[in-house]
Amino acid sequence: MKAKSFLVVTALMLAQATMAQFHLGIKGGANVTKMDGRSFNDKFQYGYSLGGFMEIGLGRKWSVQPEVLFNQYATTVDSNFNHIYENVFNPSYQKDVRLNYLSIPIMINYKLIGNFLSLQAGPQFGVLMSQNRTLLQNGGDAFSRGDLSILGGVQLKLASFRVTGRYAIGLKNLNDIDNQDKWTSQGFQLSLGLSIL
Repeated sequence: MKAKSFLVVTALMLAQATMAQFHLGIKGGANVTKMDGRSFNDKFQYGYSLGGFMEIGLGRKWSVQPEVLFNQYATTVDSNFNHIYENVFNPSYQKDVRLNYLSIPIMINYKLIGNFLSLQAGPQFGVLMSQNRTLLQNGGDAFSRGDLSILGGVQLKLASFRVTGRYAIGLKNLNDIDNQDKWTSQGFQLSLGLSIL
């Protein structure tokens, strides 16, 4: 009987410790991004992100934070775009471009100052859900369907709230037309999250 009581108490303590290091939440924020390449204006544009996160503690200092986000990135096509792709594109090309991604960042968190301030780094995988199809004749796709970025930043915890600032650097060429011009993304991600579990 004492052995059963000991096992039950131990199991409850382990469950409580695990739950103390496990959080689920929702988040939303702004993306301030630009597309690098001769075809695009060299200026930042605004988009947004919405989604959820999970935080799993890995001891006193470390945790892993996978997320699922809907990310919108905006960019503006430069006049060079029509010169580079004059044989491919309709002359009345779409100047403003919006790319909608389902993104999965997997962040590793290191607690720098208690639970208050954490450093974050990790990859972000993206699947292009929609884009402006007026860029190409016959509605073809100009952008690659997949994206890979590396993220780095900080996260502040204020009770159940999370304030996050990250910088994203695209590692994959998003040009799905040819190799004349390499397109990569970069930008800031600012978000506010709420832990609900």
